[in-house]
Amino acid sequence: MYVVFVNDKPIFLTSSQIKENKYPVYLLKDIVTEEIIHKLKDKKLKGINLYAPDLELGWQEFLSTFNVVSAAGGLVVNPKNEILFIYRSYKWDLPKGRIEKGETVKETAIREVEEECGIFNLKLIKPLLTTYHVYFQNGMKLKETFWFVMTSDFTGELTPQLEEGITEVVFKNKAAIAKALKNSYKNIELVYDTFLKM
Repeated sequence: MYVVFVNDKPIFLTSSQIKENKYPVYLLKDIVTEEIIHKLKDKKLKGINLYAPDLELGWQEFLSTFNVVSAAGGLVVNPKNEILFIYRSYKWDLPKGRIEKGETVKETAIREVEEECGIFNLKLIKPLLTTYHVYFQNGMKLKETFWFVMTSDFTGELTPQLEEGITEVVFKNKAAIAKALKNSYKNIELVYDTFLKM
């Protein structure tokens, strides 16, 4: 199954015929992607299931309707088991950014975390998951973000990358994370939940 968020509303792309949520089910081959996206954006739908008998084929078909932008980021854990968060556009988020030409996904993840947070001594532990969300900037785009678990024993001052709109960078404990996730994005919840299940 694939999950794509549009303004925090889910599109579940599935090959399962068992309905696992309250959202309507449509056949992928019968829908116009842009119409579905706009219904989710305009609050006419709260979520949707798209059924494709061949999941991978269906996913490639779905992707082909978008301009896909690739990014990478990190869930950074310090020795106190706290997680690094950034505050941008009035929401708590995790550091991430676009993959630049000639860069590997891992290089991007480390560079973006360093740039956005002013942190060093990052050690990439392992891939975590890939998230997807639709955004509107010069048309409709799909951002795929490759997430990695990282660690750092950095004890210096964290510096938010102000030119990227980041106003705060902080390590948060479990209680602070629970509070932050109430003012975050569904994809960030998904990243954190996946980390907890590891």
